[in-house]
Amino acid sequence: MRTHEAETTTDATLSWPNNDRAESPGTLQFVAPQVLSPKAQQSFREGMAHLQSGEAALAVADLSQTIEHAPGFTAGHVFLGIAHALTSNIYPALDHLEIATKLEPDNFAAHYTLAQLNFKLRIPQRGYEEAEQAMHCQMNLEQRKLLNQLLREERARERNGIARPRFNKPFSRPMLILAGSGMVAATIAALMHMY
Repeated sequence: MRTHEAETTTDATLSWPNNDRAESPGTLQFVAPQVLSPKAQQSFREGMAHLQSGEAALAVADLSQTIEHAPGFTAGHVFLGIAHALTSNIYPALDHLEIATKLEPDNFAAHYTLAQLNFKLRIPQRGYEEAEQAMHCQMNLEQRKLLNQLLREERARERNGIARPRFNKPFSRPMLILAGSGMVAATIAALMHMY
């Protein structure tokens, strides 16, 4: 079996499910560092063509085949995550983007795309964490501008939006004791009322 090294780039502009225009990795160019099988290359090319033509559901099918043939292909995971996000399959999108960041921790595109998706989903804390990781990646001037623009837009959204509660702090011990004693009192009252 003969293998080829894949060199694939994209310059697409994609739209998210809420019809916001989002810069897709036009500046997030991918060059596959590992050797891909011809089947993986072909399905990746087809998936990218479908993604660029706006057929995200078909792109999911093709890019899923790419991942089956090359599970360690970071670009495949990133673009499959984008395709899932465009078809409103958020959990698979997050899963594939997180896999991409684990496969290549210094991959700007994977961290940027995951930050962007988290901001779109109104999960700013995780978005800022991923943006911070993207800042530590090697990036060119255009990528730096994209990241700064993304952060500026999110900060503006936070300033102009409604403050959302963050449920990331554990309950304090006094609060747990109070809630537990309230449950015990309610149970005793219910038992006494029944008899």
